[in-house]
Amino acid sequence: MRILLVDDDDRFADALTVALRRQGFEVCRAATGAAALAAPPADLVLLDLGLPDLDGIEVCRRLRTGGDVAIIAVTARGEERDRVLGLRSGADDYLVKPFGIAELAARIDAVIRRVRPAARPVVVAAGGLRVDTARHQVTAADGSPVALTRKEFELLAALARQPGLVVTRERLLIEVWNGVWPGARRTLDVHIATLRAKLGDPALIRTVHGVGYRLAVEDDPPPRAAAPAAGKAASDP
Repeated sequence: MRILLVDDDDRFADALTVALRRQGFEVCRAATGAAALAAPPADLVLLDLGLPDLDGIEVCRRLRTGGDVAIIAVTARGEERDRVLGLRSGADDYLVKPFGIAELAARIDAVIRRVRPAARPVVVAAGGLRVDTARHQVTAADGSPVALTRKEFELLAALARQPGLVVTRERLLIEVWNGVWPGARRTLDVHIATLRAKLGDPALIRTVHGVGYRLAVEDDPPPRAAAPAAGKAASDP
């Protein structure tokens, strides 16, 4: 996926470019609003609102008028009125500096998924489980449908898009709930427990302690049962 990074801060732009390329993105950089408007088409624009030549809000409006590119405003302007103005000018999301690359990557993925849902293929995951992200359907190995709430489906889809790979708690919370708040970890854990029960096989969703969760793949070895400590139940799969 090609990202256009629009920011006049060389140090910030260089560091972010390196981080994004490590995440597998192709990155092109523009240091001014005029350069951004003249740049080749991109899948997503990371747009600083404090540019030296044109106001970032105006650049956002022009980019939105010129096509259906996804736009995330990336700026130090954190006031509510600035966020509202940025979103009303056409930005799909608004991220205040400083931020972590994991949060940015999660927001990029979420924005692209909202803007271009057709680009996300059907995902076939472990144990014959089929997750159809386009039709919002989950089918068990025996062909029977699995009824999930919207949040449960979004959580499963976030895991299914990276089968076998660990998805951090932070990324899941941002993708499914659009943020992290006090008590968020408990909310995530409860939804994971409910999802495991509805899928009928708790081992499909593996806990990576201290990091997050991952969806098991076909060649995964069966989870080893941890010996419970005296008076305690065994841990999650």
